[in-house]
Amino acid sequence: MHIYFSLGTNLGDKEQNLRLAVQHIEERIGKIVSLSAFYATAPWGFTSDNAFLNAAVCAETSLPPLEILSITQSVEQEMGRTHKSVNGEYKDRVIDIDLLIYGDLILDTPILKLPHPLMQERRFVMEPLAEIAPDVIHPVLGKTLGDIYRDLTD
Repeated sequence: MHIYFSLGTNLGDKEQNLRLAVQHIEERIGKIVSLSAFYATAPWGFTSDNAFLNAAVCAETSLPPLEILSITQSVEQEMGRTHKSVNGEYKDRVIDIDLLIYGDLILDTPILKLPHPLMQERRFVMEPLAEIAPDVIHPVLGKTLGDIYRDLTD
C-alpha cells in the first residue's frame, strides 16, 4: 500500500528534523518510495518568526492507518514535539507528521480522517505532494494531486 505524509518543522535544525522523521518512517512504517525536495514556507494559521521547512514522503506499508497514526505521534514526541494544536491554535513545532493519503481509503474517525480533510487547501502540503505524486487521484475529490495543486489560488 502506498501512503503519503506531509512533514513540517520550524524549530531547530530543520533539514535534520525532516531527515530524521523520514528515517523514522522508513524504520517503523515502511520503505520510502519517494521524498520531495524541501520547501521553505511561511507559517500557516498562526504568526511566528520561524519559517517552516516542509516535505512530502511516499512510503510502502502493510500497517493499518491507526497504527501508523500511533507511530507518527510517538515519533513526534521522541523528536521533541511538546504539544499538538489545541482548539484550532497552531504552534511552532520541531516536527509535524501528517498522514495524508492511505491508498484509496476513505476513513472518518474521531482521531483520523483520510484523506486529510484540509490537504487540498494548503499549498505547503500540495506543492511537495504534487512533486512526488502528480498523477495520484485524491480518493474523495476524484482529481489528480497535480491538478489540485495547480488549482490552488492562495
